[in-house]
Amino acid sequence: MVQLLLVDDEIHVVERFSSTIDWMSLGIEHVYKAYSGLEALALLEQFSIDIVITDIRMPGMSGLELVGEIRNRWPKTKCILLSGYSDFNYAKEAIVHQTEDYLLKPVTEANLVETVQRVMGKLQREWEEINSKQRLAYALKENLPLLRGNLLHDLLQGRKLSHAALLEKMQMLELSHYLDQCFTLMLVRLEEYFLQYDAHSLSLLEYAIGNMVEELFGDKFDIWYTKDAHDYLAFLLKPKQTSDEADDSTWVERTAALLQSAVSTYLKGKVSILVSGQGRFPEDLAGLYTRSVGAFRRRIGSEHELFMRLGDAQALPETQSPQSLYEPPTLIHLLEAARWDRIEEKLHLIFDELETGYGGSQEHVLEAYFSIASAYAYIAHKNGKQLFDLIGSDYDKMTEGLPFRSVNQLKDWSLRTLKQIRQDMDQETKDSRSVLIKQIQWFIDQHIGQDVSLQTIADHVYLHPVYVSKIYKLETGDNLSDYVHRVRMDKAEFLLKNSQEKIYEIAARLGYQRPHSFNHAFKKQFGITPQEYRDQFS
Repeated sequence: MVQLLLVDDEIHVVERFSSTIDWMSLGIEHVYKAYSGLEALALLEQFSIDIVITDIRMPGMSGLELVGEIRNRWPKTKCILLSGYSDFNYAKEAIVHQTEDYLLKPVTEANLVETVQRVMGKLQREWEEINSKQRLAYALKENLPLLRGNLLHDLLQGRKLSHAALLEKMQMLELSHYLDQCFTLMLVRLEEYFLQYDAHSLSLLEYAIGNMVEELFGDKFDIWYTKDAHDYLAFLLKPKQTSDEADDSTWVERTAALLQSAVSTYLKGKVSILVSGQGRFPEDLAGLYTRSVGAFRRRIGSEHELFMRLGDAQALPETQSPQSLYEPPTLIHLLEAARWDRIEEKLHLIFDELETGYGGSQEHVLEAYFSIASAYAYIAHKNGKQLFDLIGSDYDKMTEGLPFRSVNQLKDWSLRTLKQIRQDMDQETKDSRSVLIKQIQWFIDQHIGQDVSLQTIADHVYLHPVYVSKIYKLETGDNLSDYVHRVRMDKAEFLLKNSQEKIYEIAARLGYQRPHSFNHAFKKQFGITPQEYRDQFS
């Protein structure tokens, strides 16, 4: 939806156009109002405004000066000039500042709407151009290394993608030649000297090491790499063709030694390297990675500048943990984002894995319980609540020596507790929004004859104007400006029927700067002028 800003030092002009045109039906989400160039700049700094309609002659900063500032700072914002002066010099300056149109006052609503619609059409065409396949392809190519690294990082951490989704990503990132191919995983740990650098400098050194790997291994391997969650550099090495050298562990070890030597000589630092046995992509990737990290921890440990090759025969037996419990997105991250459907889906994956993969092992049930319970406690505390207050008697299960003996018991408790946490969070959101709506409406009712602009209302409730506008619309189905208009019209009806105040006095009481604006708004609402309405009850 488009955001529009009206700027004019004649307040009645701004009020008339903001209140009498059905902007929402045109696709305008919100209309902001400013009564000087400086006020307009302040709004432009806060909000993403697409179209500015401004008068030329204003005290302080003129409309042309405002447009010039907009062109420098917000070049995608479109500007329409209004003026009561037909001097051609103004038109020439408007052309210089690349305004979209130049309308002479008095401007009719029909002419203004027509102009705005034309400008919106131009905006849409420009965004379509920005999102064109050609430009997206260029942007993709520019960010290809980063996107490739992100995908490999996710796959190493165990993120599961459907075959179709993975194929699409691999094709888009020009990596489809890795699919169903053999690969070797090489982990490189930066040590000693490297640890003194800040993040920016370290990233440059990591990039340099990546280039060294390309230089040393690139003749025989396609190389795809990323930085993992443990700050290791993880390189996926796929043989370019079947050759004895590519499969020769001696050649790989010798080349890894050259890499260590080059890093020491040219980057003045030490690295330890571990190379896995072969696997097939993608099914063996996460498993090989987990074993490699484990071997790094057990066999290299805190020693420096070591090399190790992890063959299948060298693998140490280890008790596996339920993969679905730890693969991203984690339960805590899903709770943070309140993605309730995904949370239930993940819990069912965990329980299914416990049943089918571990036979309901008591130790693995306990491991899953600790993980789920800690996630629940974390989100409760983050929301300022005690978990006991949220789940009541179910909390007792957590304090027992052996909370759950079976997967089904854990499943029932987990889903029931999740439901209680969700209900509490949903109710809290609903209550807080209900209170906010009441605060907004009370403020408008009490200050209808004063400044009840979106910014003033937002300041009163200590929230950002965009948030206030969207939440009000979400909760009530109306725009905030609709409520302001309705309150004014209701009070106008009452005062016209029950008071002896003059029309211009009623207009002032309701916040209209000029009686003309009040007359215009009232007639559009009721089909007759305020005086004609009053005459009906006299």
